Amino acid sequence: MNVGFLVNPIAGMGGAVGLKGTDGKVDEALKLGANPVAWERADEFLGKLDKRAMILTASGDMGETLLDGFKYKVVYSAEKPTTSEDTIGACTRFLQEKVDLIIFCGGDGTARDVYSAVGDRIPVVGVPAGVKMHSAVFAVNPHTAAEVVNEYIKKRLPLKDAEVMDVDEDAYRRNVLKTCFFGYMKVPYKPQMMQAGKQVYASEDEDIAKRDISLFAKQFMYDGSTYILGAGTTTAAIAAMQRIDKTLLGVDIIREGTLVAKDVSEKEILKVLEGTDKAKIIVSPIGAQGFVFGRGTQQISPKVIRKVGVKNIIYVSTPHKLNSVPYLLVDSGDQKLDDEIAGYESVVIGYQIAQKKDIKTL
Repeated sequence: MNVGFLVNPIAGMGGAVGLKGTDGKVDEALKLGANPVAWERADEFLGKLDKRAMILTASGDMGETLLDGFKYKVVYSAEKPTTSEDTIGACTRFLQEKVDLIIFCGGDGTARDVYSAVGDRIPVVGVPAGVKMHSAVFAVNPHTAAEVVNEYIKKRLPLKDAEVMDVDEDAYRRNVLKTCFFGYMKVPYKPQMMQAGKQVYASEDEDIAKRDISLFAKQFMYDGSTYILGAGTTTAAIAAMQRIDKTLLGVDIIREGTLVAKDVSEKEILKVLEGTDKAKIIVSPIGAQGFVFGRGTQQISPKVIRKVGVKNIIYVSTPHKLNSVPYLLVDSGDQKLDDEIAGYESVVIGYQIAQKKDIKTL
């Protein structure tokens, strides 16, 4: 079987530095100290990939440099620095070469570019490496991506349609979530290995649940701790109950009902933590996907989590959102840390009410 393989080298660079995406922000991300993450994620994937497949790829950092030990052929010469046109160009070449599967490492922007080149003519598997990954074409993590590809190479998996989504990053940075549907691509179907598309829940019951969670949080958060609040409407409701205007799609820091820092990067969080010996993290899972770490709030990085301590993580969710997924997921990029986080944990779902939920790494 011939497979196409490409990496978007800049994918995910804006996450830890708080840019909520890298589209049009590469230079700014680099100035803020961002490090490439896509190569590391792609290397994790390749470490588990069956070496019997023939790989067609792009030159240099878009694939070639990572494929030592594999049978591969460079079919597209990429520019430096790479752009979305290179992703489209490489996928167009894969189409001409009649590959059986395209594997790409990036985020929603990369998925959108792949879709614009091939539509649903060739099945794909996305290796997650971006800041935001709302599309259902991504595997849960690099290891499960390799498992899906390996099984597909052996002709063991059927195909299903998966939606390609992306957000307006400029609006996203203004704290406005504008999600656009672009179309469907085909992906190998292996339940629990491929992520679901993000969903937003809105109803009167949801609002009541968020209010009750917020009332409870207002009680326990006045304990002298520094609280790091992840993204989402539930954490925003917690802040609003304390008359704090939280960044809906970013990470904020609160102490004793006061906003300490707003829309912070990993570096800024770590700086605040230097001045406190008592800190906690509050996160809410992404709707329909179940991720608590590794999607959307990369600012709460493995360094931050280790500094705070796994035992000082508080999970919150409305009952409907929590019950819409069989378990929660963690994909921080640090497998050892993910294993420490995994297990049954209490999730606050109302006023002094919690529900046990399994957290997995897959």
